Amino acid sequence: MINEIKKDAQVRMQKSLESLAHAFSRIRTGQAHPSILGGVMVPYYGADTPLNQVASVTVKDSRTLQVVAFERSMLSAVDKAIQSSGLGFNPTNLGELLLVTMPALTEETRKGFTKQARDAAEDARVAVRNIRRDAMSQLKDLVKEKEISEDEERRAADDVQKLTDKFVAEIDVAVKQKEADLMAV
Repeated sequence: MINEIKKDAQVRMQKSLESLAHAFSRIRTGQAHPSILGGVMVPYYGADTPLNQVASVTVKDSRTLQVVAFERSMLSAVDKAIQSSGLGFNPTNLGELLLVTMPALTEETRKGFTKQARDAAEDARVAVRNIRRDAMSQLKDLVKEKEISEDEERRAADDVQKLTDKFVAEIDVAVKQKEADLMAV
Protein backbone atom coordinates (compact mmCIF):
# COMPACT_ATOMS: atom_id res chain seq x y z
CA MET A 1 0.00 0.00 0.00
CA ILE A 2 2.79 2.42 0.93
CA ASN A 3 4.72 1.61 -2.25
CA GLU A 4 1.62 2.31 -4.35
CA ILE A 5 1.23 5.74 -2.75
CA LYS A 6 4.91 6.58 -3.34
CA LYS A 7 4.80 5.26 -6.92
CA ASP A 8 1.63 7.27 -7.66
CA ALA A 9 3.23 10.42 -6.23
CA GLN A 10 6.36 9.88 -8.33
CA VAL A 11 4.36 9.35 -11.54
CA ARG A 12 2.28 12.48 -10.90
CA MET A 13 5.36 14.57 -10.07
CA GLN A 14 7.01 13.37 -13.29
CA LYS A 15 3.92 14.50 -15.22
CA SER A 16 4.22 17.94 -13.58
CA LEU A 17 7.82 18.12 -14.79
CA GLU A 18 6.75 17.09 -18.32
CA SER A 19 4.02 19.72 -18.23
CA LEU A 20 6.65 22.33 -17.31
CA ALA A 21 8.82 21.24 -20.25
CA HIS A 22 5.78 21.60 -22.51
CA ALA A 23 5.09 25.09 -21.14
CA PHE A 24 8.75 26.03 -21.70
CA SER A 25 8.59 24.84 -25.31
CA ARG A 26 5.93 27.48 -25.98
CA ILE A 27 8.16 30.29 -24.70
CA ARG A 28 10.34 31.34 -27.58
CA THR A 29 14.04 32.04 -27.16
CA GLY A 30 14.73 33.73 -30.49
CA GLN A 31 15.51 30.37 -32.06
CA ALA A 32 12.99 28.94 -34.51
CA HIS A 33 11.34 25.78 -33.19
CA PRO A 34 8.12 24.13 -34.46
CA SER A 35 6.64 23.83 -30.94
CA ILE A 36 6.34 27.63 -30.80
CA LEU A 37 3.30 27.29 -33.09
CA GLY A 38 1.97 24.31 -31.10
CA GLY A 39 -0.92 26.25 -29.60
CA VAL A 40 -2.18 27.76 -32.86
CA MET A 41 -5.69 26.60 -33.77
CA VAL A 42 -6.87 26.76 -37.39
CA PRO A 43 -10.55 26.78 -38.41
CA TYR A 44 -10.85 23.62 -40.50
CA TYR A 45 -14.29 22.65 -41.86
CA GLY A 46 -16.04 24.43 -39.00
CA ALA A 47 -13.88 23.10 -36.15
CA ASP A 48 -10.78 24.60 -34.55
CA THR A 49 -7.97 22.18 -35.30
CA PRO A 50 -4.34 22.26 -34.05
CA LEU A 51 -1.96 23.64 -36.68
CA ASN A 52 0.12 20.44 -36.77
CA GLN A 53 -2.96 18.53 -38.02
CA VAL A 54 -3.51 20.78 -41.06
CA ALA A 55 0.08 21.73 -41.94
CA SER A 56 3.67 20.64 -41.48
CA VAL A 57 5.95 23.01 -39.59
CA THR A 58 9.70 22.72 -40.17
CA VAL A 59 12.74 24.81 -39.31
CA LYS A 60 14.14 26.51 -42.40
CA ASP A 61 17.00 28.22 -40.57
CA SER A 62 17.74 29.34 -37.01
CA ARG A 63 15.22 32.21 -37.18
CA THR A 64 12.66 31.01 -39.76
CA LEU A 65 9.91 28.40 -39.71
CA GLN A 66 8.40 27.00 -42.90
CA VAL A 67 4.71 26.07 -42.81
CA VAL A 68 3.24 23.94 -45.61
CA ALA A 69 -0.52 23.29 -45.50
CA PHE A 70 -1.59 19.75 -46.36
CA GLU A 71 -4.38 21.28 -48.48
CA ARG A 72 -3.31 24.27 -50.52
CA SER A 73 -6.70 25.94 -50.02
CA MET A 74 -6.01 26.05 -46.26
CA LEU A 75 -2.92 28.27 -46.58
CA SER A 76 -4.77 31.56 -46.07
CA ALA A 77 -6.65 30.17 -43.04
CA VAL A 78 -3.33 28.99 -41.55
CA ASP A 79 -1.84 32.43 -42.27
CA LYS A 80 -4.71 34.21 -40.47
CA ALA A 81 -4.57 31.78 -37.54
CA ILE A 82 -0.84 32.43 -36.99
CA GLN A 83 -1.36 36.20 -37.22
CA SER A 84 -4.26 36.18 -34.76
CA SER A 85 -2.57 33.75 -32.33
CA GLY A 86 -1.11 36.55 -30.22
CA LEU A 87 2.44 35.29 -30.72
CA GLY A 88 3.49 38.42 -32.62
CA PHE A 89 4.30 36.66 -35.89
CA ASN A 90 3.49 38.00 -39.35
CA PRO A 91 3.96 35.13 -41.86
CA THR A 92 5.07 35.72 -45.43
CA ASN A 93 2.77 33.92 -47.87
CA LEU A 94 4.71 32.54 -50.84
CA GLY A 95 1.68 30.92 -52.50
CA GLU A 96 2.63 27.33 -51.67
CA LEU A 97 4.03 27.83 -48.20
CA LEU A 98 4.37 30.34 -45.36
CA LEU A 99 7.60 31.62 -43.90
CA VAL A 100 7.41 32.70 -40.27
CA THR A 101 10.40 34.79 -39.24
CA MET A 102 11.21 35.11 -35.55
CA PRO A 103 11.62 38.78 -34.69
CA ALA A 104 14.72 39.58 -32.65
CA LEU A 105 14.05 39.58 -28.92
CA THR A 106 14.39 42.95 -27.22
CA GLU A 107 15.57 43.23 -23.62
CA GLU A 108 11.99 43.93 -22.59
CA THR A 109 10.56 40.84 -24.31
CA ARG A 110 13.38 38.71 -22.88
CA LYS A 111 12.45 39.86 -19.38
CA GLY A 112 8.77 39.18 -20.09
CA PHE A 113 9.53 35.66 -21.30
CA THR A 114 11.79 35.08 -18.28
CA LYS A 115 8.90 36.09 -16.02
CA GLN A 116 6.63 33.67 -17.93
CA ALA A 117 9.19 30.88 -17.40
CA ARG A 118 9.44 31.64 -13.67
CA ASP A 119 5.64 31.65 -13.35
CA ALA A 120 5.41 28.27 -15.12
CA ALA A 121 8.13 26.88 -12.83
CA GLU A 122 6.30 28.14 -9.73
CA ASP A 123 3.09 26.49 -10.97
CA ALA A 124 5.02 23.22 -11.36
CA ARG A 125 6.47 23.56 -7.83
CA VAL A 126 2.97 24.13 -6.43
CA ALA A 127 1.70 21.07 -8.30
CA VAL A 128 4.52 18.94 -6.86
CA ARG A 129 3.80 20.20 -3.34
CA ASN A 130 0.10 19.44 -3.78
CA ILE A 131 0.98 15.89 -4.83
CA ARG A 132 3.15 15.61 -1.69
CA ARG A 133 0.23 16.84 0.44
CA ASP A 134 -2.08 14.23 -1.14
CA ALA A 135 0.42 11.43 -0.52
CA MET A 136 0.95 12.51 3.11
CA SER A 137 -2.83 12.61 3.59
CA GLN A 138 -3.19 9.08 2.20
CA LEU A 139 -0.45 7.88 4.59
CA LYS A 140 -2.22 9.48 7.57
CA ASP A 141 -5.46 7.77 6.53
CA LEU A 142 -3.68 4.40 6.53
CA VAL A 143 -2.45 5.05 10.08
CA LYS A 144 -5.99 6.02 11.18
CA GLU A 145 -7.33 2.78 9.69
CA LYS A 146 -4.49 0.95 11.48
CA GLU A 147 -3.24 -0.57 8.23
CA ILE A 148 0.29 0.71 8.87
CA SER A 149 2.20 1.77 11.99
CA GLU A 150 3.27 5.32 12.77
CA ASP A 151 6.92 4.35 12.19
CA GLU A 152 6.08 3.06 8.71
CA GLU A 153 4.16 6.27 8.05
CA ARG A 154 7.12 8.39 9.16
CA ARG A 155 9.56 6.47 6.93
CA ALA A 156 7.17 6.71 3.95
CA ALA A 157 6.64 10.44 4.63
CA ASP A 158 10.43 10.94 4.59
CA ASP A 159 10.60 9.12 1.24
CA VAL A 160 7.80 11.29 -0.19
CA GLN A 161 9.60 14.43 1.05
CA LYS A 162 12.87 13.28 -0.60
CA LEU A 163 10.95 12.68 -3.82
CA THR A 164 9.42 16.16 -3.57
CA ASP A 165 12.84 17.75 -2.97
CA LYS A 166 14.26 15.88 -5.99
CA PHE A 167 11.53 17.12 -8.34
CA VAL A 168 11.66 20.70 -7.01
CA ALA A 169 15.44 20.67 -7.64
CA GLU A 170 14.83 19.43 -11.21
CA ILE A 171 12.33 22.25 -11.73
CA ASP A 172 14.89 24.77 -10.44
CA VAL A 173 17.53 23.44 -12.86
CA ALA A 174 15.05 23.58 -15.77
CA VAL A 175 14.04 27.19 -15.08
CA LYS A 176 17.69 28.28 -14.73
CA GLN A 177 18.46 26.66 -18.10
CA LYS A 178 15.46 28.35 -19.74
CA GLU A 179 16.46 31.73 -18.28
CA ALA A 180 20.00 31.26 -19.61
CA ASP A 181 18.58 30.43 -23.07
CA LEU A 182 16.36 33.51 -22.96
CA MET A 183 19.08 35.91 -21.87
CA ALA A 184 21.67 34.61 -24.39
CA VAL A 185 21.98 37.06 -27.25
